[in-house]
Amino acid sequence: MRKSLTILTLATGAVLLTACGSRGGLLSRARPDEFAVQRQAPLVVPPDFALTPPKPGAPRPTDRSAAQQTLDALFGGSAPRSEVEKAAISRAGTPAPGIRSAVGDPGTNTVAKGELTRDIVSAPQGDGREAQAVIPG
Repeated sequence: MRKSLTILTLATGAVLLTACGSRGGLLSRARPDEFAVQRQAPLVVPPDFALTPPKPGAPRPTDRSAAQQTLDALFGGSAPRSEVEKAAISRAGTPAPGIRSAVGDPGTNTVAKGELTRDIVSAPQGDGREAQAVIPG
């Protein structure tokens, strides 16, 4: 009797454990991404009823994307330039079109930064296993 009760208990436990499989259930169902949903602006009746209707497919002029709203909330939107900033930009002038490709040109004048900078730049490439530290004194 005791042996059959043990077998019955083990069989019942095995049947109950089969329900714990990962074939589905609450954790594996597909859900919408709550961060990808964007709220729509409420409908507003314009004060001027003589407005022309918008073109089909054109973006709404009052709506901004969620990314733009986030940037405006974080950084406050675009700020007007100060007089100092305007003066610095006007003195800088317009850059040459190929300035980024001409930076490494040997004819470009540079400022000497000292021996330490030259040693760092001319150091061999590697992960530092062969590096040695010299402590003066």
